[in-house]
Amino acid sequence: MSQLHAQDRIDKAIENLEQHYTQEKVFLLLDKDKYIVGDHIFFKSFVFNGYGRSTISTTLFVELYDHSKNLVDKKTVFLTNGEGDGTFTLNNFLKEDIYFVRAYTTWMANFPEEFNFMKQIPIYNPNSEQKLILDNNTKWTANAFPESGTFVDGIPTKVAVRLYSQGIPPASWNGYVIDAEKPNEKLTTFKNLDENVSALTMTPKFGKTYKAIIDDNKGTKQTITLPPVSRSGINLQLTGDAKGINYKIKGVNLAQGLQAYSIIGTINNQLVYRANIKTTASEASSNIPNKVSNDETAVLNITIFDDQQNVAAQRLYFVNPKNLNLDLPTLAFSMNNEPRAFNSFDIEPDDDHTSYTVLVKEKNPSEPKNENTLLSAKWLTGDFTSPIFDPAQYFEKSANPEALDDLLISEKWKRFDWEALLESNSPEIKYRPQKNLSFQGKVTNNGHFLPNKSVNLLLKTEHSEKNFIPAVTDDNGFIYLDNIYFDEPLTVSYYLNKDKNQTSDSDHLNLIFQPMVTNIPYKSPLPPTNYRLVNDKNAPQDPSIAKALQNWQNNLGIDDFNKATLIEEVKVTAKKVDKKAELDRALSSGRFSSMNATIFDFVNENKDAQSSLNILQWLQGRAAGLTFTIDSSGNYIPSIRGSQASLYLDEMPTDASMISSLPISSIAMVKILKDGGLVSNAVAIYTKKGNMIAEEDKKTETVNKLVLKGYDRSVEFELPDITGDAYKKITKDTRETLYWNPSLSEDGGLAPRAKFFNNDDARNREILIISFDKNDKLLYYNEIVK
Repeated sequence: MSQLHAQDRIDKAIENLEQHYTQEKVFLLLDKDKYIVGDHIFFKSFVFNGYGRSTISTTLFVELYDHSKNLVDKKTVFLTNGEGDGTFTLNNFLKEDIYFVRAYTTWMANFPEEFNFMKQIPIYNPNSEQKLILDNNTKWTANAFPESGTFVDGIPTKVAVRLYSQGIPPASWNGYVIDAEKPNEKLTTFKNLDENVSALTMTPKFGKTYKAIIDDNKGTKQTITLPPVSRSGINLQLTGDAKGINYKIKGVNLAQGLQAYSIIGTINNQLVYRANIKTTASEASSNIPNKVSNDETAVLNITIFDDQQNVAAQRLYFVNPKNLNLDLPTLAFSMNNEPRAFNSFDIEPDDDHTSYTVLVKEKNPSEPKNENTLLSAKWLTGDFTSPIFDPAQYFEKSANPEALDDLLISEKWKRFDWEALLESNSPEIKYRPQKNLSFQGKVTNNGHFLPNKSVNLLLKTEHSEKNFIPAVTDDNGFIYLDNIYFDEPLTVSYYLNKDKNQTSDSDHLNLIFQPMVTNIPYKSPLPPTNYRLVNDKNAPQDPSIAKALQNWQNNLGIDDFNKATLIEEVKVTAKKVDKKAELDRALSSGRFSSMNATIFDFVNENKDAQSSLNILQWLQGRAAGLTFTIDSSGNYIPSIRGSQASLYLDEMPTDASMISSLPISSIAMVKILKDGGLVSNAVAIYTKKGNMIAEEDKKTETVNKLVLKGYDRSVEFELPDITGDAYKKITKDTRETLYWNPSLSEDGGLAPRAKFFNNDDARNREILIISFDKNDKLLYYNEIVK
């Protein structure tokens, strides 16, 4: 074989690939797999470009959907070297159901949606009429995949048999292959290597039809047809040893043998190996050294092109599957196994690691294991979209490399298509990565655009100094805030740059900002699930959440105890309710009056709404039965109890696009009208009248200002107040998450220390520690500590 350097279609295709197909992938680490209303969903995000942390994007969007694809909540997460963290708070009025968490960057939106991170999450609500149950059926389908995707007459070929299941696949299954013309004669047999895959070897004959009969350990049987046998073609066979990847190409009925065939190897859409075959023989073999991946773990995508530069065979191969090259932390701890005992452990500090993600939780050994870890996401599920049961198993100490190799025989690299590359096609880039957040502001005065005008901006958050920014509108009357970072509401005061002696027209000045880095609607159907709702409040509950339900009752007890000590606060709240009622009487006509309405007062309460992009976004998750979807224009469309709700502005019908451009600062009140009145199933928005100013604002100088929402801060994980009277009343502590810190670091020169209290079981504590050094080498520890 000789290296090929001439510029040809393949050269141009590779150049296109390397220049235009750089892609990101996301993994979210969640503190639990199942939740109860009232819980926090704590998550840590890891964004990779290939196998290293990505520096392409600094913003990650994380969204929570219900099973009908209604957007329940969303978070904007700041990324530093591909890492970020956040929290969803599950309100008590969320229905019991299966929900989905989606995560993506805007750069990822230039490529297929199937590579977005998507995870199903059961959320339980003891007060829901419908109950969520898990179907324990093990329905499955199967398919057969010849090695390199070719099934050629007379060539002994390895065939991977792949099982797919929406739920839990059978633990044991086997089968055999028959010639369709001789159904009683078994040609070869096979037995599963794990729940996902098995393999067999056979020599196909042209003109024959082959079928595989598969049986599981519960008596279910299925028959599948193997691919048709080709009269001519090639087959690529791979094996590995300490020196690298050995490949053998066999051809049948080729006029010029393998002459002018090419072998291309890529890793993460980058060329790492290329050779050209000059022999006219029908067989060729060689070795690809492990150094093509810098001796690191990687998926190598090998493609064989024929003498016309068409794809003839493809095969994926895992390089160094047993050499993950992980660092381990040095830990100092001794566990106290007494119920509710205090525990801690130190991570010995070093110069290479400055921050650690640490999770400690109670592990239930009786639950079926189906995990996707950072390791399996980085090297497997982040790049392959077909369902893989328990992908974490392929990266454990007891992993079976043969099973992983057979799994890859059944997979295909979908991040690019050679046919498109050879035709010089490249992805349409609609979304360019932007550093941090950017906003476009529309400046008007008396409703007219102000092109080429000087506008002064004063930016201030609660914990920052004032920042003065002089801006000039462009020819269309827009100004821009580029590359800004803030994670608390940003107040923007604005006024025209005019001489003080001139009559000010600031009172009529208006500025509306729209984010330039924003969410992108999810167009595909949500993944299938084996959870379903039943109309039986007494349906047997999933045994695995019994402890979570007990913990929910414990939290209710703590809340009730604490509320009983806040009498003065209750009195203050009562006064606010009176102000809300007065506001409702002042704004609502009789037609919009209802005993079954939820009212939000923006004159005396809800000051945090100013940090939202629009009022409909702020309403997400704040009223029982009210959900939102996002249309193709990015507008929030409200629904009440599953039916689209009508929108009213000052009691006149309106639409979501009009509401989206309405400044929240101009809104006095919102009413959610369900039923029982002349107007029902509606969201009514009322704007402020001239005298509607909160008492605390009446002494404040009037200025033009607005509030921008930036990155979402995560909620800090809190340890229980073990000595408090409320906690002492708990008879059974069943907390699952014992400790969570997405960025544990040294404190005052002391080693990073994780501190937590046992629950009442204290038997199987899973400790997970993740970190990266300055060269992106992964430190990973995941052990059960008893």
